[in-house]
Amino acid sequence: MISFQEALNIVLDSPVETKIERILFYESLGRILAKDVVSDINMPPFNKSAMDGYAIKKEDIEKELTIIETIAAGQTPQKEIVTGTASKIMTGAPVPKGANAVVQVELAKATNNKVKFTGFFKDNIIPAAEDVKIGEVVLKKGQKIDARHIAVMASVGCTEPLVFKKPKVGIISTGDELVEPNTKPELSQIRNSNGHQLVAQVMESNAIAEYFGIVEDTYDSTYQAIKKGIETCDVLLLTGGVSMGEFDFVPQIMTDLGVEILFDRVAVQPGKPTTFGRKENKIIFGLPGNPVSSFVQFEILVKPLIYKMMGFHYKCPSLKLRMGNIFKRRKADRRAYIPVTISDDSKVYTSEYHGSAHIHALPKSNGLIIIEIGVETINEGELVDVRLF
Repeated sequence: MISFQEALNIVLDSPVETKIERILFYESLGRILAKDVVSDINMPPFNKSAMDGYAIKKEDIEKELTIIETIAAGQTPQKEIVTGTASKIMTGAPVPKGANAVVQVELAKATNNKVKFTGFFKDNIIPAAEDVKIGEVVLKKGQKIDARHIAVMASVGCTEPLVFKKPKVGIISTGDELVEPNTKPELSQIRNSNGHQLVAQVMESNAIAEYFGIVEDTYDSTYQAIKKGIETCDVLLLTGGVSMGEFDFVPQIMTDLGVEILFDRVAVQPGKPTTFGRKENKIIFGLPGNPVSSFVQFEILVKPLIYKMMGFHYKCPSLKLRMGNIFKRRKADRRAYIPVTISDDSKVYTSEYHGSAHIHALPKSNGLIIIEIGVETINEGELVDVRLF
């Protein structure tokens, strides 16, 4: 059994980056940039008025000036400002040649084609290229794209960015006791929740999920399913069949298929019997069958791997908050992830949680606190790390 950090290091040392592709920028939400995005223009491309007002020579501020034109946003000035003249100008419009200030309209009194000013505070001109210069990198390789980055790409004409391809992740559930959600289970059966949970987690990680269904607990069936998954997917997730029971074939089949098993026990709770292997450029995880275990192991091991394959360093959103209650555990030989809720006053309370099969505890929680090896008690008021959902 190895520590979590050792397991994570092994996992993150294993991936191969996916290939790249060019896609439309408005379809790139959640994707990872595979190449820097540079600007093809200065921004702003001209000296721009910061507000509605009058473009003038600053030294004419105390004079009555003649209004020679009106410049709307999107229009090119037609006349140069010379001593004794002003141009009415709108926010965002190009400042005309000869002007070195814009006086806001609130400080102006205009009559017919004349204007005088009651005060002056600043130039109100945004210089050309103040925000971005031609050739400047505006988004770096490895950036996960969200709405802010879509806007930046649009502004610099990057309509087809290069992004990393999504890895294909297969999901196989093992266990004769499992039935699909549309089947009402008999007395000895349970619905397959963790397989579909993993499909959703894969999709949330911006990868492609392929669900292979439930495989019966026989060596041959499990062997053929794993073989197909390795052949057709970049990453294969198996749930169940990794403990020490009579029908837990997964580790042996992985070995028989030429998979190098790099670890098969991790000092974490829940999810100790997590198996990880690699065959050439294919990655295989054997995850525990209990849904909370598979959920946690995906979040702490699988998700960082998927993102690294796409060139992104994943860091889970987290907070440091104070405990609102005391928490004790009987054993402290593993790193624990415990569901918690966060109160309106930002205190953390442990959720009602019956163990790794209690999947209903997760949607009632806001995140997981991390309890390190050797820590048996967390006192009320103590600071804890909370991984947010």
